[in-house]
Amino acid sequence: MTRRPLPRILTDSTPIARGREFARSAADSAADVFHPLIMISRGLRRLLAAGRRRWSDTPEDRRGSLLFMAAGSVLAVALVPYGPLLALVTLMGAAAWAGRERSAEEPAGPADAETDRLRALYEALVPYFAIEGDPTPLYAHDGDWESVFSDYEFDEAGRPSRFTLKYPPYFTDGDAASRARIEQVLHAKSGRGREYHFAWDEEANQLTLTVLPPLPTDIAAQQFVTTHGETVLGFTDPDAVQRTLPVTAGEATRDEPPVIWRTGLRSTEPHLLVLGRPGAGATTLLRSIALQALFYGDVLVIDGNGTGEYACLAGRTGVMGVETGLSGAMATLEWAAHETERRLITANRARQAGQQAPDDIRWPLWIIIDRPTALAHLAAAEGREDPQRLLQVPLRHGRAAYVTVVVADQIDCAGMLSEPVLTHTRARVVLGPAAPEEVEAVLGAPPHTTPAADVPPGRGYARLGSGPVHRLQVPVTPDPFDDATSEAHRQAVLSLLPERAAALGAAGDAWGLEDTVDAAAIVDAAGTAGTADVASVVDTANMASVVDTAGADRTAETEDADDGAVTNGTAAPDRTPNPTVTANPNATANPNETLSPTDTATPTTKPDPIATPTPTAPNNTPRTGGAIGVDLLFGGVAPAPPSAPPASQEATVPPERA
Repeated sequence: MTRRPLPRILTDSTPIARGREFARSAADSAADVFHPLIMISRGLRRLLAAGRRRWSDTPEDRRGSLLFMAAGSVLAVALVPYGPLLALVTLMGAAAWAGRERSAEEPAGPADAETDRLRALYEALVPYFAIEGDPTPLYAHDGDWESVFSDYEFDEAGRPSRFTLKYPPYFTDGDAASRARIEQVLHAKSGRGREYHFAWDEEANQLTLTVLPPLPTDIAAQQFVTTHGETVLGFTDPDAVQRTLPVTAGEATRDEPPVIWRTGLRSTEPHLLVLGRPGAGATTLLRSIALQALFYGDVLVIDGNGTGEYACLAGRTGVMGVETGLSGAMATLEWAAHETERRLITANRARQAGQQAPDDIRWPLWIIIDRPTALAHLAAAEGREDPQRLLQVPLRHGRAAYVTVVVADQIDCAGMLSEPVLTHTRARVVLGPAAPEEVEAVLGAPPHTTPAADVPPGRGYARLGSGPVHRLQVPVTPDPFDDATSEAHRQAVLSLLPERAAALGAAGDAWGLEDTVDAAAIVDAAGTAGTADVASVVDTANMASVVDTAGADRTAETEDADDGAVTNGTAAPDRTPNPTVTANPNATANPNETLSPTDTATPTTKPDPIATPTPTAPNNTPRTGGAIGVDLLFGGVAPAPPSAPPASQEATVPPERA
C-alpha cells in the first residue's frame, strides 16, 4: 500500500520561518514603542517596594509623625498653583530614573599578586586540612583554591584584609590546639605586624579572618556619660559591644564603643583584678577608676609601690586616705573590714525593721590597691601577717555592703596573690604584651585576636565574668604631677579632681560637733596624761578636736597631701587632718585610747563610753575626710543614723561633687 505524502503546508518550513520573523519584528517594534511605559512602570514598582521597606523599618512610635508629614506635603502640593501637575511630572521622572536598565557590573577578580597569595595560603593549609582516604578532598596539592576562599578583600599593599575559607567537616574545630595551629599559619602567611580576628563558624565549617584596626589612643580622661554604678574601663571594637559613648578627643567629639563595668547589689562581678607588665598602664587604669568613682562614692587608695602615683588624690573631697606604708596600709584595710561589717549589720537591722538602708550605707566605698604583693613581701620580712588577709571580708561581702575592691599587680607576681583575691575578682583585665597562654590563664578564656606587634600603654584585654574577651584601650589618665605629662592631659586630670577637703573639724560639724578647742592643746594634754583615761581629756574638749589631732605626736610614715612626698621620722604636732599617721612602736599604748584609721596598735580592752551628744548626721551627707576617725572613736562602729527611712532609693550626690 502506497503512503500518501503530507500536505505541502506541513512540509514546507518557509512560511513558518517567515511567520516567526514577522512576530519577532513586531515584538521588537512594540518594545521600542512601549519602552518608556515599561521603564516607568518598572520604576514605580521599585519606588513602591522602597517605600514599603522604609515603612517597615520605621519604628511604630514614629509612624504617626511620618504620616502627618506625608499628608502635609500632599496638602501643600495641592494648594500650590500647578502643584499636582508638577508633582506628577516629578513622579514620572523619578520612576523613569529608578526603572532604567542597569548593566550588572561583573566583579573584578583578584590580581596576579593577590591570586598568588591566596594560592600560597591554600597550599599552606593542605597539611592541616587534608587526610588520606578522603574520596573528594577539599584540600589537595595543586587543588582548586577558588572553591575554598570567598569574600576576600585586600589592602593597598596587596595583603589580605578579610576572607572566608571553608574547611572539611572532619576537622576538629572544637579543639583549642587545632584552632591555634590554623590561626598561627594564617597569621604568618597573611602578614605580620597586624592584629587579626578569627571567627569560627562550626555549624557552616567556615573561618572568617578580619584585620582589626588599631584602637584609639587619643581619648584622655574626661567625665563619661554613665549612670550610677557604671565605670568605663576603656574602649574596644565597634562590633564587640552594643553601646557607644560620646567622647572628646582633642577638639572633636565622636562616639566610641566602651567596655563598661557595672558594680552594685545586682552586679555579678563586683570586684576587679588588673594584671600587667611594668609600664603597661595598670596604674593609669586605677587612677581613671578612682576619678570616676569620686562622683558617686568615697575612695581609699593603697599604693604598694610607694612612688606617689596617687598623690594628686590626697586631701581631696571623697578621698578617705592615700597610704603608701605597710603600717598605714594594714590599719586602713583593717578599718575597711570593720566598715564592711558595720554596713552589713546596719543594713540587716534596717531590713528587719522594715525600713530602707540608710544613705551612708548605700554610699559606695571603693578600695583601690596597687601592688599588694609588694606589701606582702614587706610584711613577711618584718614577720607580720599578709595584708591581703584583711581583704577577705570586703571581697566576700562587699557587694551587699556597697564596697568595691580593685586590685592591680604585675602579671609575674600573680602567684603571690591570695586566694580570696583570685576567687572573688571575676572582672579581669590584662594590660601590656602578654602571650596568649598568659591571657587565657588570667581571663579564663583565650583571646580571639592575635597579639599586637606594637603595644601602646593601656592596651590589653578585658573580660567581665563569663562574658567574651574584649580588646581594651584605657583612657589616657597620667599623673598630673609627672613632668613628662603633656599640659593637655594634665589639665584633663586636674579638671576631674574634686575640691580639696576642708579641715577635719568640718567633718565633725557634719556630725553635730563643734571645733572650739586648740588641737595642739589636746595633744599636749593627752601626752601629759600618760596612761590616764582619755575620756577625762575628751570631756574638757570637743570630740572633733580629738579627731583632728589623733595620732599627731606619733611616729609617722605619711604621704604629703600636696606633693605626694613620703617622709619618715618623727611627725611634729599638726593642726590639719592626717589620715596616714602610724603609731610609735616605743610608746605605751593606752587601753582606753581610741585610734585613727592607720594606727597599728589594737586596744586590748573596750574603751569606756564617752559622754558626748549623739551625732546627728544628715542621711544624704557622706562621711568624708575625717569620717574614719569618727568611726573609730565609737569603738570601730559609727553611730547609727536616724531611724527615719530616706526619701529615695538611690544615694544622693552631695553638692560639692555635683
